[in-house]
Amino acid sequence: MTGKRESHVDMAECCCGSKVTERTADEKKKLIHRLNRIEGQIRGIRGMVENDAYCTDILIQSAAVNAAVNAFNRELMANHIRGCVARDIRNGKDDVVEELVATLQKLMK
Repeated sequence: MTGKRESHVDMAECCCGSKVTERTADEKKKLIHRLNRIEGQIRGIRGMVENDAYCTDILIQSAAVNAAVNAFNRELMANHIRGCVARDIRNGKDDVVEELVATLQKLMK
């Protein structure tokens, strides 16, 4: 692969016709690390509810989970734009821009 974004491997269609994105080991590791932290935060909140923690304390932890999910989304979106979107535009697949706009609209609800 040529260009500045060497770490993003490829996006193709799988056998069922769905789009898939192959990620480098480093990209997977970073995304999974974030997801593991979010999962731990959710388990912590569940424990707080089970132990009758004060509402405000639970709400603060819930806000932290929202921030963590937003950070995950930002990282994934940046990877998508630098990799998939840039590649498709270079290959003349301009419909990827409309797909990106639709995705951003969904994320900003």
